[in-house]
Amino acid sequence: MDSIVSNGTWVLVDLPPGCTTIGCKWIFKKKMKPDGSVDKFKARLVARGFKQNEGIDYFDIYSSVARLTTIRVLIALASMHNLSIHQMDVKTTFLYGELKEEVYMDQPKGFAANDNERKVCKLVKSLYGLKQAPKQ
Repeated sequence: MDSIVSNGTWVLVDLPPGCTTIGCKWIFKKKMKPDGSVDKFKARLVARGFKQNEGIDYFDIYSSVARLTTIRVLIALASMHNLSIHQMDVKTTFLYGELKEEVYMDQPKGFAANDNERKVCKLVKSLYGLKQAPKQ
């Protein structure tokens, strides 16, 4: 939740007339150590993207991935020029994409403050579960 709030994933607004919201859900996971003991507990907020309407909440969906031939060419070039190759992972990568569409989501359980109970989250950035999340 800290990364979602600090990233400015949404702003609280009144729901505009004629608009609908999609829900959200908490997914809880227990990470285990090799010896079988609990390492840590994780929580992820996901949008219920299956309720999004094509042409209203999203227009285009796809996931950008590198082709295997492209990766092989890069490895071959690195080998030919005696270069080092490094791999990296971007944590919470789905949360960085800015949304072009207007998507409104119900506030997560346990998040609503007393003076903002009737407000909804206008998503500014992508969130796990959205149809367009991999594209952003």
